[in-house]
Amino acid sequence: MSGNPNADSFRKLVLGRLTFTAFLLKDLPLAFIAGIRVREMTDEKTVVTIPYKWLTKNPFRSMYFACLSMAAELSTGVTCRAAVYKRDPSVTTLVLGIEGEFTKKAVGLLTFTCREGHLINDAVQRSIDTGDAQTVKVKSVGTDQQGDEVATFYFTWSFKQRSK
Repeated sequence: MSGNPNADSFRKLVLGRLTFTAFLLKDLPLAFIAGIRVREMTDEKTVVTIPYKWLTKNPFRSMYFACLSMAAELSTGVTCRAAVYKRDPSVTTLVLGIEGEFTKKAVGLLTFTCREGHLINDAVQRSIDTGDAQTVKVKSVGTDQQGDEVATFYFTWSFKQRSK
C-alpha cells in the first residue's frame, strides 16, 4: 500500500485507455505519437512499452535515444505522480538528473520497468514529514522482446511540500 490514499484512483486513470490517451494528448503529445503505453502499474512497479517504428527510429536502424529516455522517464514519472496525486498537503515533483547506459541495439517492442515505487513513496512522505525537499534516484531497465537488457536509466527526482 502506498502512502497516498489517492494512488489507486490515479492508477485507474493511467491504466484506462481513454483517460491515458487524453492525458498524453494534453500533457505529453510526443509520447502519444511515439506509441508509449503504460502496461502495468502497482505501488512497487510500473511497466511502460514503446514500439520501434518509423517515428522512433534513428539513422542507425535502432530506436532513437530520446525515445528510449522518454519511455524510461514515464515509467518513473507516473510512479511519482501517483505518490503525489491529490495529496494534502500538496507535493511538487521535479526531475533533477538523468543518466543512461545503452547495452544492446534497441529494436522491436521495448519494455521499461521501474521497480522502485517504495523509494519514491518514502521520499514523498519524508518531504511531508520534514517540510524539506527530498531527492531520490530511481532506476528504469529497458528490455527487448527476447528479455535482453537494452538500456538502463537513472532518474533523480525531487519532492517538496508546497507552501500553504
